[in-house]
Amino acid sequence: MKSLYSFIVKPYDKRYNNTKKVGDNSLLLNNNIESFRHISKKAIVVSVPAAYKTPIKEGDTVMIHHNIFRRYYDHNGREKNGSLYFKENLYFTQMDQVYAYNDGNGWKSHLNYCFIKPIKQTSSYSLEKEQKHIGILKYGNSALEALKINPGDLVGYTPYGEFEFIIDNERVYCMKSNDIALKYGRKGNEEEYNPSWAKSS
Repeated sequence: MKSLYSFIVKPYDKRYNNTKKVGDNSLLLNNNIESFRHISKKAIVVSVPAAYKTPIKEGDTVMIHHNIFRRYYDHNGREKNGSLYFKENLYFTQMDQVYAYNDGNGWKSHLNYCFIKPIKQTSSYSLEKEQKHIGILKYGNSALEALKINPGDLVGYTPYGEFEFIIDNERVYCMKSNDIALKYGRKGNEEEYNPSWAKSS
């Protein structure tokens, strides 16, 4: 079973990440099926596109667009699967809707995507917990490597191009290579910011 141009994936666990374990109980965080924040972005690859060469293989874990597993209500108020639903908990996913993959040897960015780890706010004049539009490159790609921008580098990025992901209990921002605007010299006192709720997601 192969699609010509799309991956076929299934949820890694379930379609929505809207519960949190508190002691022996599960707390429901959200019951709105259209809220993108609680839709799972983690999937297992069932088959790869027949028309493309890709480093991603069947069985790999991938991070995908938040709309893939989304359900919605039609104009009559009936709950429906989205247009990418295939059958029996399987979904089509376009090549550019896969942002990262794990082939058993750690996470890697896909295509021209990269991931940034936010850093803690150091200004005593700010109420923000993290610094805006600056962070540490967590997962890079070949285009950034060619510019000598590598994981661990402190970079600045343009606003409105980032998407939030939780990967291995760490909150990171996904964006494209050309959203990276600056490479800063590390001072050595930059501290990654990871909110407590990300560690239990």
